[in-house]
Amino acid sequence: MSLVAGSYERFIWGFKLKTLKHSTETLTLSPIFSFPSHLSPIKSVAVAGSVAVSGGSDDTIKIYDLSTSSEVGSLNDPTATVTSLALYTPPSLSSFPRNLFSAYDDGNISFYDADPFVHLKTMKIHKKGVNDLSVHPSGKLALTVGRDSCLAMVNLVRGRRSFCCSLGKEASMVKFDCSGDKFFMVMDEKISVHEAEDAKLILELESKKKVLCIAPGMNGLVYGGGEDRNLTAWDTVSGKVAYCIEDAHSSRLKGIVVLSKIDGASDDELFLVASASSDGIIRVWDVRMANKNKSIPLAEVNTKSRLTCLAGSSVKSIKRPLADSSNSSKEEDEPTEDL
Repeated sequence: MSLVAGSYERFIWGFKLKTLKHSTETLTLSPIFSFPSHLSPIKSVAVAGSVAVSGGSDDTIKIYDLSTSSEVGSLNDPTATVTSLALYTPPSLSSFPRNLFSAYDDGNISFYDADPFVHLKTMKIHKKGVNDLSVHPSGKLALTVGRDSCLAMVNLVRGRRSFCCSLGKEASMVKFDCSGDKFFMVMDEKISVHEAEDAKLILELESKKKVLCIAPGMNGLVYGGGEDRNLTAWDTVSGKVAYCIEDAHSSRLKGIVVLSKIDGASDDELFLVASASSDGIIRVWDVRMANKNKSIPLAEVNTKSRLTCLAGSSVKSIKRPLADSSNSSKEEDEPTEDL
């Protein structure tokens, strides 16, 4: 498994989650790369297989190859600040994404072919900036929310907007669940759960303070965090809190990645969740520890920067380039195994 984070200081950070062979319960986050990839703060990151992308206020999308720990190119087609990125990978191509979708602060979204990265189309979706974009697991449609307080549906097959409605209030995030049967929207402290077929409201989940990041999980769970500094998992069937790690960070949470969504995850891996905070720390948790008095992260790393976003990959092994093979003996004192 790998994690990629962006920061306000323009840096991109890459880490590999590994377990010590002689201690199966001990995890470690080993650095893959770290460098200033943008000319201004990074707003969004996305990862699929060995591919990672980042977008920032410099109106640019950068592309990275996690297998070689390097930046391999950039896309200069964005028409404004890149606010959201999504890589779509069909089930038949588990190791490499098929398409890249990006949303911008001027209300536009763009489609790209990911092999190679070729710009296909840019279209206007919102009257104001797009806050977030989420692609359905089928890859046939996407949902967007914008600063114009609207929810829009985009037909990705025909390349046009097929639906748009006013929400009455600005939503900051929208996400499909793992099955695509439901989707979530965030408005300040509330997370609303909707049927994907007709957008019918099922229930509302409420946090103590403003929610800044969410991530759908397995078994009907959705994880959220934000100004309250807690990592909370809600049951979308009952509407109750399933797990809550209080004071997961010393500052607000800016990103959550559910690491259990990989194929063939073991029973222990089904509860692994990573969180990133503006305090610069990335932590990996076993959410089952939330029921204990003091939750201790399984692994953590301090980037010493103001993190703005976090994304994860289901790649189980990321090999270093041949140029770095001479340093392989200096990685750890104990042998490790990639997750």
